[in-house]
Order: sequence, then C-alpha cells, then structure tokens
Amino acid sequence: MNRKLKSRQVVFVGGGLMAALAARQLVKDGVDVLVLERGRDHDAGPEHRLPSQRDELRWGVRNQLAQDWSIETYTLRHARTETALPVRTLEAFLPGDGVGGAGNHWNGQCFRWAEYDPQLRTRLVDRYGAAKLPREMPIQDWGVTYHELEPYHETFEKLFGVAGKAGNLRGQIQEGGNPFEAPRREEYPQPPIEITEAGVIVTEGARKLGYKPFPMAASNSPHVYVNPDGMRLGACQYCGHCERFICESNAKGSPEVLLYPVLKRSKNFEIRPYSHVLRLDYDRAAKRVTGVRYLDLETGDEIEQPADVVVLSAFTFTNTKLLLLGRIGEPYDAATRRGVVGRNFCHQTNSSINVFYKDRWINPFMASGSSQTIVDEFNGDNFDHSGLGFVGGAYIFNNTTNGRPISTRPLPPGTPQWGTKWKQASADWYTHAFSLGTIGSCYPHVENYLSLDPTYRDAYGVPLLRITFDWRDNETKMSEYVTKKAVELATATGATIVGPAVPRKAPYDARVYQTTHVVGGTPMGADPHTSVVSPHLQHWDVENLFVVGGSVYGHNAGYNPTGLMAAIGLRLGDDLSRYAKRPQRL
Repeated sequence: MNRKLKSRQVVFVGGGLMAALAARQLVKDGVDVLVLERGRDHDAGPEHRLPSQRDELRWGVRNQLAQDWSIETYTLRHARTETALPVRTLEAFLPGDGVGGAGNHWNGQCFRWAEYDPQLRTRLVDRYGAAKLPREMPIQDWGVTYHELEPYHETFEKLFGVAGKAGNLRGQIQEGGNPFEAPRREEYPQPPIEITEAGVIVTEGARKLGYKPFPMAASNSPHVYVNPDGMRLGACQYCGHCERFICESNAKGSPEVLLYPVLKRSKNFEIRPYSHVLRLDYDRAAKRVTGVRYLDLETGDEIEQPADVVVLSAFTFTNTKLLLLGRIGEPYDAATRRGVVGRNFCHQTNSSINVFYKDRWINPFMASGSSQTIVDEFNGDNFDHSGLGFVGGAYIFNNTTNGRPISTRPLPPGTPQWGTKWKQASADWYTHAFSLGTIGSCYPHVENYLSLDPTYRDAYGVPLLRITFDWRDNETKMSEYVTKKAVELATATGATIVGPAVPRKAPYDARVYQTTHVVGGTPMGADPHTSVVSPHLQHWDVENLFVVGGSVYGHNAGYNPTGLMAAIGLRLGDDLSRYAKRPQRL
C-alpha cells in the first residue's frame, strides 16, 4: 500500500548525531522538523536497563546496535578490474542502527582536527611543493577554516561534557595538553578522566624519548555534569562497556542521552523510527528534491513524504547511495577521473603492538572508552615528511578501553591457540598486558571510491553500494614508519615482551575491525568539479538538498572524525535556519 503524507518543512534522512545537532537550532527557531530513522528508538523499552548493557555477546560480538548485514550489506573489490562480491562477515566498520545512530555505540573519543586539516592541500603544497602530492592522490581544500568552526567545537564540547586538558589556549601552549592542537578559546568543560596504569606506563616511556604525552579528550564524563540544555550526565564507572554499547550509567555523551530527549519535547519536532528511506523524489527539470520515499517497517507500506528541504544526515555509505540512486550529481568514474559522487572514499590506517609487563598490574577491566594517553609527534603533518615518500601520520596511544572476557585476550608471541598452555598464558598475562596502537590518516586515491553494484541488491530490491578500496602505497609506507615509532616507544616503557609489530598492509580485509571512521563519497569544497556539496553543505546541483556527516570529508585524518563532524553539524543548523527563512544559494 502506498500513502502520501502532508508536506514538512525540513526532513532529515537518518536519526543520528548529525540530525540531532542540526535540528537543535532549527527547532529553537520554530522550523518544522521531521527525522526519519530506519531503526528503533533505544530509549523505548527494557533494552536500556541492566543487565542487558553488559551483555558482551549481544552488543560487543554480535553488534546488535549496528546495521543488520542480512538485510543490507555492501559489495567489495580491491580494484575496478575485479568483480565485487557481497561481504557476509563485515566487521571492518559498524554503521549504527536506531535513534542516535553510531553516536550511541561510539567510545567517546573526541578530537578537534589540526588547524591545517580543512585546508590540507594548501598546507602540503606550501610546505613541500606540489610535486610532493602524486596525481593519484586528489587531496583538496574543503572551503572552510578551523577558525570558522571553532565556536561550534566549543558548543559541542559543552553539550557533551567533554573532559580533557587544553594544549593551546588562545595561542599559548599549555603544559600537560596537546602541544600540536589548534588554538582554543576556552578550557575543556571538564578535567581529564582518570589516567590508567597503562597511561602511566606510556607517559613514562614517552618522556624518556622527549615526547609530550597527554590524556585523550573524552565524552566519558568523570563527574556528574549538566549541559547548557539542562541534560544530565552521570559519572563514569570505568566499567569497560563503552564502544558497541549504550552506557548503562548515562555517563557517555550520546545523542540518545543528551539531544533527542530535548528535541522530543518540542511541538515542531518529530522522529519516526522504523522508516527505511528507499530513494529521494527528484524533479530533474526544476532541479529540486520534492521529498523522500520510505518503507514503514512496521506496516510494510511505502510512504511518500513531501518536503521543502531534504537533509541527508545518515552514515557515509547511505548518503552516497541515495545520491547515486537518484542520479543527483555526476557519479565518479575512476577510468576518466570525472564526476564527484562516490569520490575520495577513505578509511583510517591503524596498527597495533601487544606489550607485556611482568611486574605491572594493568587491570584492563577498569577503563572508559577514552582511557588513553596519546603521543602526537607523528600525527598528520606534525613532523617533517621531506624524503619520507609519504604524507600523513598517526597518533600513538595505549589502546586500553575494556577488559571484556570474550574479546580481550592478549597473548605473547608463540602462544598456542588452544589447550592447556593457551589457558595458562591467558591467566598469566590478562592483567599484565595492553595494546599499543596507532590510528592514522587515510588520504584519497583515484582508485578508492563508491558506486552502485550492477548485480547485487538488498532485501528491499535496492542495489547494494559497491566499495572499491585497498591500501595504497602512501598509507602502507606511513603505517610502517609510525609503527616503528610505536615499537621504539614500547621499548622505552621497559616492557617485558614487545609483541610483533603489525603495520597496515594490503589487501584490505573487511572481516577485521579498523574503526567505523569511513568518510568521503560526497566531499565538500569550493569547486563544483571536485566536490558534491558547497562549504555550507548545500548540493551544487540541487539548492534545497543538503548533505552532512562523514561523507562530506575530503580525506581522513589520524584523529577520530566525531568532534569535527559535530562542529560541522551545528554550523549546518545555523545555515538551515537561514535557508528556511529565505531559500536561496547560501
């Protein structure tokens, strides 16, 4: 059965962090807002209560806060000369499902990107010359500056009660913070969370090498905190159930806790769970979207929802897929290198080393999602890349976020994979080891992109999104370099055993988790020939269509993308409010 509903002023596709942040300003300004979310409302029902939140098998292993791959997966190939196949065991990234999206199962790790990141091409060309960037790496400026976004960073950190230590206050470097960070106008709203024993160990080793370690900024609240909207965070219990979980004590900043409860109280706001958007309605002659079509998963009806303005605020892949399905904008063609929709797809480039300490008690079960101490000397362009053969970098950190019994099993090299010796090694080293990791940048490559699969479809008959991606020379060389620096740090900490270093290498393996920080596909920029949306996130071809989220990034940094994404989302709220009053090109 098909039904057509009454037109709405602004319709968001995807009920995650981006929709909530942008809608916050619209609702205040009296704009009518509707959010369509394919999943359920996690705040409605018993799932939000104990003991379900410490069910590691359900949430941590089976990923039941993430997309259901039996309904919609992706196809993958490493090169366009290959035939892509559906990924049946997909662990590399975890798109969220339900009100709050991936903002519910994130770890709370919150960064501002480097001051130069939104203008990365200009930065690298000015420092190294244009020849440093190969033709296969289409790095581009975004058309926006850090200083334009800084007030929105500040607002987000106050809304989410972010805890940390400033490293650069109004241009003055601060002891104990990140000396490489962009200048801030104010300190963090809360002091840093507790430093773990692993953090103490990393700090000791880093200082021996002359580095300046600092605590990771966290949206895991160390104290009871009330934000500017009157929403309350509890104090973190350091229970180790952050990533892949909804926080049982409401101590992790998330849309479900801090944003949607406020929005739901507004008469001009509505969110509809179980609304799976199938396509956009696009009037090609008028160059306008007229609304969206979605499947009501509770009734099975196909619904036509007219709208004055449509905002794609879903996960990276969904935003890109809906534009490709609607033939809105020119699809990227890797053979000719023409087109924009699907280009600049990037992951993040990670590596890890297990380190073991016979006489130090790590106790990994006592941690928050951001219980990490960072060395930033080899991140981004914080160091001289002359003669290295790559650009970009990674931060080095103690990857101590949980000690959950199913997934946490640090074992020295050479340990059998089963049997009595395996059990004994597990008992001997569980409380005496942690992972020293690197999280690195991933810059665009002309052969890494997103497109529609010509063969495979999802459970609703819609073509699957096809990922063409592999690790390229720039990322593998960068990972090898930074991983060696991590080994040097591990050695300086006095570890009893330093496990084998595993830098990132091709081929890309979708069965291994590599952060949910996938970006690109609808990049923003000042040039319509290389970007899908303008610096104000307005589609170049369709004035009343906006896109927000990781898909608008032109590259991926070593830093997690959430903090910058939130600033962009808040800025979009202001832009949409202006557009609603006077529809025109911003």
